Amino acid sequence: MKYLFTVITCMISSIIISQIAYSGPGDIKFGVGANIQSEATGITTTVDYGLGENISIGLRGTYLLGVDEYSNLNAFTIDNGDGSGTIVFFEDPKFTDRFDLRARFNAHLSNVLNISEAFDLYPGLDLGLKNFGTHVGARYFFTDGIGVFTELNLPIARYKNDDDYEIQQTLRKELNNQFNITIGASFNI
Repeated sequence: MKYLFTVITCMISSIIISQIAYSGPGDIKFGVGANIQSEATGITTTVDYGLGENISIGLRGTYLLGVDEYSNLNAFTIDNGDGSGTIVFFEDPKFTDRFDLRARFNAHLSNVLNISEAFDLYPGLDLGLKNFGTHVGARYFFTDGIGVFTELNLPIARYKNDDDYEIQQTLRKELNNQFNITIGASFNI
C-alpha cells in the first residue's frame, strides 16, 4: 500500500510540476468560461498568442445569456414637476448590448516573480467595442493541455456618455461595461 501511494504521489507531482502555464513566443492559450457581472451572466472566450518571453496579445469575446431583464425595474415614473408623472418602460437588451469583443495585451509575470511554471499571473489592457479597460488574470495548468483561469476586468474609459442614451437605456449601457469576473477552463493549443 505504501508503494502504491508513493507511485501515485510521484506521478501527480511530476504532472503538476512539469506543466507550463506560459512558455513565451508562439504560445497559444484558449479559454472558455462564465462571465459574472451585475444584472447579467454570460459566456466568455479568450485566445492569447505569445509574442515575447513575457508579452502576449489576444482577443476576448463575451455574450451575455442571462440578463435580469430588469425584473425589479420594469418601469419607473419620471416626475414632470407639476405633480404628474410619466411612466417609462425598460426595453430588453439587444444583441449589441449583450455582445462585446476586445483586443487585449498581457504582461506575464510568473517567471519575473519566480512563481511556479504551472501558474501564470498576467495583468493587461483591453480595447473593446464598449470601453478601454484593464484586467488581471491567473491561469493554473493541471496537465500540459488543461487548466483553469480567472480574470477580473474593469473599464477605465467608456466610449459613450449618459447623454448618448435615452433614459430607458441607461441600464443597458452598463452591460459589458462594468466590473466583471470570469472563471473558466484554459487550454494549451
